[in-house]
Amino acid sequence: MNIAIIPARAGSKRIKNKNIKLFFGKPLIFYSIKLALKSKLFDKVIVSTDSQKIAKIAKSFGADVPFLRPKNISTDSTITSKVLIHAAKKIELSNIKYICCIYPTAAILKLRYLKKGFEMVKKFNSDCCLGITEYDFPIQRAMQLKGNKTNFYWSKNKNLRSQTFEKLYHDAAQFYWLNSKNFLKHKQLYPKKMNAIKIPRKFVQDIDEIEDFEIAKLKFKSNYY
Repeated sequence: MNIAIIPARAGSKRIKNKNIKLFFGKPLIFYSIKLALKSKLFDKVIVSTDSQKIAKIAKSFGADVPFLRPKNISTDSTITSKVLIHAAKKIELSNIKYICCIYPTAAILKLRYLKKGFEMVKKFNSDCCLGITEYDFPIQRAMQLKGNKTNFYWSKNKNLRSQTFEKLYHDAAQFYWLNSKNFLKHKQLYPKKMNAIKIPRKFVQDIDEIEDFEIAKLKFKSNYY
């Protein structure tokens, strides 16, 4: 038995009502709910929210909202693992093998990568499998800006060509497949026994600022229309 948990609090500051902001005519969270249901990977698709409004919208798209999340774990500083632990304790976990956290902003995630993540977490018996994507520019040539002055963070790299550096990746901020039993023991979203699925950048867009939201729309339009 598998469950999907979609954490979707109210009160986002940089983008007002981000999780239910209209995205091609549908609230942003619709796409994560739709993907989870379409995948047929889950016995339940649960939305964890502190908002009655978000709960109502989530239910209208077929998700379960069996509880409202307390305000003390619905703040800007609340880490995802605490939200998942709270949800897990609210649900009967005796028959649940895997929990999959899917962010409500994963509107351009392709179903095949969600399925590959599930296949990998089973194949390697890992505690977590997440989606990652390549940095669009070598971070080894990162620069600092202090006031009106700038310099290379790693000065030894300033005269090296970008092609010489190892490719590095970052969390795609889309999904995490978690071994339920082990997650409740170590309580870590990024445990030691972890592997990843590489996702092309065109299918990844973290949404924190309005600019990110607009870029996500461009990527969605390019990939789905």
